[in-house]
Amino acid sequence: MSKFGELIDLDIPVLLDFYADWNEQSTAMHPVLKDVAAALGDKGKVIKIDVDKNKELSQALRIKGLPTLMIYKKGEMVWRQSGEQDANTLIGILNEYV
Repeated sequence: MSKFGELIDLDIPVLLDFYADWNEQSTAMHPVLKDVAAALGDKGKVIKIDVDKNKELSQALRIKGLPTLMIYKKGEMVWRQSGEQDANTLIGILNEYV
């Protein structure tokens, strides 16, 4: 989990997408997150985390619903929501932390 600490300990906002390939809502978010990443450029980062391959981390963060989206900045969680979101909403939220 020390690797996770390195991922989130950045001065730019980091959007984490906890997903599973078998979950329809999760897979529906893939193109949305590509748009978000493209819009952010180097002002933020989008990271996808497969819950099946990262069970320990998912349990530690109490991931229940999929997809679960979180924004971290400087190692602290500043926003969290479960369920689908549209690109404009996510970009707007991320821009608050740029």
